[in-house]
Amino acid sequence: MQDDEERIALFLDYENLAIGVEDQLRAGSLDFKPIADALAERGRVVVRRAYADWNRFDEDRRTLTRHHVELIEIPQRMGSVRKNAADIKMAVDAIELCFERGYITTFVLGTGDSDFTPLVHKLRELNRRVIGIGVEASTSALLPPACDEFLFYERLEGVDLSQAAPRRTRSGRGKAAASTKAAAGAAVDSDAEPIVADREEPDLVVFVTQTLSGLERSRSGPVLASQLKRALLRKDPTFSETTYGFRSFSELLRNLEKRGVLELAAESANGDPEVRFREAGGDEQQAFELLQTVVARLAKRGPLHLSGLKTQLRKADPEFSEKRFGYGGFLQFVKAARARDLVAMEWDADAQDYDVAPVSTNSS
Repeated sequence: MQDDEERIALFLDYENLAIGVEDQLRAGSLDFKPIADALAERGRVVVRRAYADWNRFDEDRRTLTRHHVELIEIPQRMGSVRKNAADIKMAVDAIELCFERGYITTFVLGTGDSDFTPLVHKLRELNRRVIGIGVEASTSALLPPACDEFLFYERLEGVDLSQAAPRRTRSGRGKAAASTKAAAGAAVDSDAEPIVADREEPDLVVFVTQTLSGLERSRSGPVLASQLKRALLRKDPTFSETTYGFRSFSELLRNLEKRGVLELAAESANGDPEVRFREAGGDEQQAFELLQTVVARLAKRGPLHLSGLKTQLRKADPEFSEKRFGYGGFLQFVKAARARDLVAMEWDADAQDYDVAPVSTNSS
């Protein structure tokens, strides 16, 4: 066990998060994987608990179970005014665990409820780091400033709101649909995860660069090769460089360095080099040049908005993906190009979108 590795305990006020995703984001069920990935970049999650009346979230049980989340049943009283008993149970369990498990360094509270602010203060008073997770529109303004770090669910890498689907039922309303599916002969074991035998190399590049990007954001110091490897394994315990034809992790990193994806600093005495993104050059530079070319061509036809621009880049190069270079989204990629004075971009209030244009070469 590495001494500098964070040990994380995750507590989810699941009803608060799930209803926020449904009502505020107009999305389907909460996707736990982006949360798991974000925490894997910050440390080793040793406790995962979710609190809810699971009769109301019947279809979410299996998803959370696949991610090894312990489901804490909190039955709700019928009739009178409902009070979510999960709040007190979650707070008591967190404080109890804080005293019983001294090795836990970080507590993650998945909720936007300001009622948890005293718990945050107490955990920090007990010398624990606290990270909050919530849906932005349903998170109290009091909670984020109390935490050491706060993650808005919709901003996490991997959360796709463009394909929002109707909420999967939280009660027995879904039984009829399930019966229809069964009658149609859909004999599928929903507990069985498909096993991907071969992952293409572009997926490897995205996996490594996204993880490196997350580590650089969450750490104050350099990212070492060993830290990157541990984070990759936390995200995907089946990860092995041999799957992609490399004999060692250092060989994989040298290959990515040769291709201009990242660079390695001089190795230290223990053979653990620093890993970082290249300042310029390689595949990323070619992607920026592609962006410049497409923007210059399309801008001749009139104002060019950010929406739809990625589709134009994919038409010019079907292999284009900003995630290959560690960017969380296309907007972040274009902002990086603007920071390098490769394109101009400003907000258009009338169109409710960004205007993108070539950089003016006129000198005054």
